[in-house]
Amino acid sequence: MSGVRVVRVLIDSPLPQLDRLFDYAVPPALAGEVAAGIRIKVPLRSAGRVVDAYVVEVDNEPDVGERPLSEIDTVVSSVPVLPEGLYRLARRAADRAAGSASDILRLVIPKRMVRAEKAWLAGEGAVPTIVSGDAAEHARATLGAFPGLREAIRAAERLAVDAPPHPVLTSAGEVGGWADLLAAAAVDTLAAGRSAVVVVPDHRDQAQIERALAARVDDAAIVRDDARRSGPVRYAGFLRMLADTPCIVVGNRSAVYAPVHRVGLVAIWDDGDPLLTEPLSPGVHARDAALIRQELDGCALLFAGHTRTTDVERLVQLGFVRDIPAARRRSPRVVLSATQEGERRGVRIPSTAFRAARDALAEGPVLVQVARPGYAPVLVCAECRRPARCRHCEGPLRARSIGAVPECSWCARAARGWTCVHCGSEKVRLASSGSERTAEELGRAFPGVRIIVSDGGHQVEGVPATPALVIATRGAEPPAEGGYRAVVLLDGERMLLSDDLRIGEAALRWWSNAAALAAPDAPVHLVGVTGSVARALATWSQSAYARAELASRAPLRMPPAVRVAAVDGDAPSVETAVAALREAVPALDDDSVLGPASRPEGGMRALVRFDYRLGADVAASLRSSVVAAALRTRRSRGRAPASTGTPPTLRVRVDLPDLDL
Repeated sequence: MSGVRVVRVLIDSPLPQLDRLFDYAVPPALAGEVAAGIRIKVPLRSAGRVVDAYVVEVDNEPDVGERPLSEIDTVVSSVPVLPEGLYRLARRAADRAAGSASDILRLVIPKRMVRAEKAWLAGEGAVPTIVSGDAAEHARATLGAFPGLREAIRAAERLAVDAPPHPVLTSAGEVGGWADLLAAAAVDTLAAGRSAVVVVPDHRDQAQIERALAARVDDAAIVRDDARRSGPVRYAGFLRMLADTPCIVVGNRSAVYAPVHRVGLVAIWDDGDPLLTEPLSPGVHARDAALIRQELDGCALLFAGHTRTTDVERLVQLGFVRDIPAARRRSPRVVLSATQEGERRGVRIPSTAFRAARDALAEGPVLVQVARPGYAPVLVCAECRRPARCRHCEGPLRARSIGAVPECSWCARAARGWTCVHCGSEKVRLASSGSERTAEELGRAFPGVRIIVSDGGHQVEGVPATPALVIATRGAEPPAEGGYRAVVLLDGERMLLSDDLRIGEAALRWWSNAAALAAPDAPVHLVGVTGSVARALATWSQSAYARAELASRAPLRMPPAVRVAAVDGDAPSVETAVAALREAVPALDDDSVLGPASRPEGGMRALVRFDYRLGADVAASLRSSVVAAALRTRRSRGRAPASTGTPPTLRVRVDLPDLDL
């Protein structure tokens, strides 16, 4: 075919005005090297320099005389790292979130490592993995605990299951029942000749999934995708995903985009964990990306957790996701512990929970969950109970031990001779107990017992079956060999005092995940909490709690009953964006936009509440406003001297979990 060979490229740039395909001509010298998906460099006239880009399409045009095209500069690599499916997924996810596709691809495609790439090209490719008969049979038996689950996965349905709340012993070590279930689903999918992607919040969950898989398939079948791995190793793993041989990908939130061959299953564990929310622009949650991928690729989608988020429950109520219950319902033995008659009111550990911990220590480890790390995160005035503040920077004061001089959490200055500015008192008291102070108190109550602290500063991966008291902050509870012989959940009332819309949902998730670490029939004591959240834990009816929460939010137009977008920037930019939105989407009523209101850190914010049916129109309008604001900023920079500073830009974040003004 005669004509000029033309490529349509996506420029790797954070600038929103460049988030579209650009046409470039292919010089004859590079005609044999250019293919869809490869990395290249192209000249950018507006910037006056050469930039990185991906080839999305290659075409031949008979005549481009009326629109002269710049030629591509160089071919960076001949490896097609951007398959068509990955581009479509990134484009759809970015459009839904009013963001840029290049921002998503930057999270997914690792930086090029020449040595790893040459080793891959010189090799023979991925070795086909054969699932043994025993592994396939074990996977079928594990999935059989949920009638119809295996067939639904093979039929590429959208599914939600409540994970088994008990540990499981495998040949590679002990794992949670949830890890055993998801590993079985992945292995069964691999046995059918298709790839599986398992997305988990953090490295501890990833380690459990890997142990569960190691007991069933060869290590060559597993691709680990997380930011903790070195650049060459991660890039080699990415190249393995691009091969035509199915595999199992295990990783954190960005793994949901893994460009594997013939994906048959995407499984997400504990989608309520905030770690699955991408903090970088455009901030697409792994759950939303998985829903888009399921639609595009026609694969199965599995949501698993010890609790049910209101987001997934909404999809279940709509019939978009199918709930598959277990054939036999199993739940931990939860006890709602309160102070008994004759006990001092406000005692931190009631006698029932204390006795349960003491008796359980004769058999093995006991888990005590607390709200915060450290010794005493908060000090207050002993007289007026107002927070104790540093006289130099107004930061909160803390204490490292009993009798120690308080110090500032911000500037680290010692607060000797402190006096309250409100009442003049010179005394402070501990308003809360962190993990270290709790460990000190329980160490005195249980002399001779080993104390283990697990929090952000003391990470513990696992606990042996010997007697020990494990003091852990929420989310940092290490699994114990054989399960904990008792679990005590403290500071529940303090956790529920947060003004977060989803605090009840979050607290139920924290408690349920800790309760699932208990050995069969071991007591789980929830201390000092009553109400619907406590009842949901005691009856192990988290799905019912999610339904009730969803029903209560719908009349108030709170997420996830509606979607929420935040528009941040200077006052003129925000007001212009809101006005343009109202004009572009007339279906928005007067109550849809909250604000604009000033932000403590400066600038303005407006919140937009909108129905799911309006999502595409709202995202397109907000995206147009972001591009317009960026162009205005560029023109301002061109006219104003550098000393005047950078004009503020407009920022948009879609799908906020809460109405946070």
